[in-house]
Amino acid sequence: MSAVASQDVFRGGFANPDFDAQMVFRQIMNALARPGTVCMIDAFTEPPAPLSPCTGAIAATLFDADTEIWLDPLLLERQEVVGWLTFQTAAPLAETGFDARFALVSSGDLLPPLERFAQGTQEYPDRSTTIILQLDSLEGGVPLVLAGPGIKDRHVIEPVGLPPRFVEQWAANNSHYPRGVDIILVADDGLIGLPRTTRIEPTDGQEA
Repeated sequence: MSAVASQDVFRGGFANPDFDAQMVFRQIMNALARPGTVCMIDAFTEPPAPLSPCTGAIAATLFDADTEIWLDPLLLERQEVVGWLTFQTAAPLAETGFDARFALVSSGDLLPPLERFAQGTQEYPDRSTTIILQLDSLEGGVPLVLAGPGIKDRHVIEPVGLPPRFVEQWAANNSHYPRGVDIILVADDGLIGLPRTTRIEPTDGQEA
């Protein structure tokens, strides 16, 4: 790692770590409790590209020395990204998605099949991977109709940048309940929680 890169890992964390992390954690929990609702992040970090300030804030909040993290190939080859995450969170790197408590994916194109991540067990469904998926935007894409716990009737989201077979993969993820992964969609305009209990239903032209 170059001298400049090694210095950069010390920068860009929360200005007020305890307060900022608590605030972001509440916003993450709100997003997962109300699937489809766009929640805004008020405390940002300044991580190296291609991580966004919102993604960095979520990582700085959820990752710690006891949570192994999986990084997509693009992030893994960026020494400044790995160094920043290691310094800011102390989280160890997982060799595979099956070993990861969290996965950080910089774009939909780099999202592996969901079954390649830890699914949890019937007895311990929480021993699964939570995927943090960075997207171009949470608005302006193909509409997806959400239903399930935490959603009154239905809710429509329009994320930009999901992989082509995401809906099919998500249906398979639903079928494994209580096992399965949870996903946090992240963009500059906020985050959306997709817990494994949330279903994506066919669009029929009705409003959210």
